[in-house]
Parts: sequence; structure tokens; C-alpha cells
Amino acid sequence: MTEIVRNKKAYFDYEILETQEAGIELLWHEVKSIRAKQANLKGSYISSQNGELWLKQMHIWAWKTLSNSWVIEAERPRKILLPKKKIIYYGSKLKEWGYTLLALQLYFSWSLIKVRVGLAKGKKSYQKKQTLKERDVDRQAQRMLKKNY
Repeated sequence: MTEIVRNKKAYFDYEILETQEAGIELLWHEVKSIRAKQANLKGSYISSQNGELWLKQMHIWAWKTLSNSWVIEAERPRKILLPKKKIIYYGSKLKEWGYTLLALQLYFSWSLIKVRVGLAKGKKSYQKKQTLKERDVDRQAQRMLKKNY
């Protein structure tokens, strides 16, 4: 598994309850751009429509050698490919108050591009502050250990 892009903001803003590997439907030029690491998951989310899951707000830049005659939608909705039972499960969870489905990571699984989907619940501001404090304490502890050796 080779990571392409990670949604770092999602791990800070949300509490991830469970994750699932899913396929994603892409066009040929989007695959080339993703292989060149020209994608961004920040602000992306997954919604349920007509019994299907759609990834929205994921930005993929146009492939650099693409002809100007092509009209490229950088943030078009992309279909998420999961088993039917999982789609029904996530669709019902999205209807409940407070749950969100996010794209956490884009990576290669052999030659396929996969997306790590996470069911999340939003953090409160005091939880985010606590996370920052814990990171700061860990960083200071690592500095002290490094300094003593």
C-alpha cells in the first residue's frame, strides 16, 4: 500500500469511528493526475444519493499534457464503489444526526487506486484543544529523551 494523499484535517476535526477500503470511479486523465500526486482531499466528503455513495469536493488538477479542447471539472462528484450492504449501512448512518462520511486517504493497492472511507463524528472545540495539548506534551517528551541521549 503506497499512500498518495492523506486528509490530515479530517483526523483533527473529526473523531473517526470506523474505516473501510473502497474503490473510486475515475476518468483516465484523473488517474494520470493522481499518479503524479495532483489531488487534494481537504474539505471532501461523501454523500448518499439514490442508493449510491458520491465523493464530493475532492480536487484533482488537470493532467499537464491534456489538450485544451477538454473541459475538465476538477471537483466533479465521483462514485464510491462498495458492497451493497455497506452502502445501505453508510446511507442509514448519514441520515442520523452528527455522522459524516469522509475520504481519509487515497492510496495504491497494487495497481488500483483506492480510497479509505471513514465514518466520523465531529469534535467539539475543547476536544481539539486537548488534542493540541497532547501533541505538545508528546513533542516535549521526545525532545527531552533526545537531549538526554
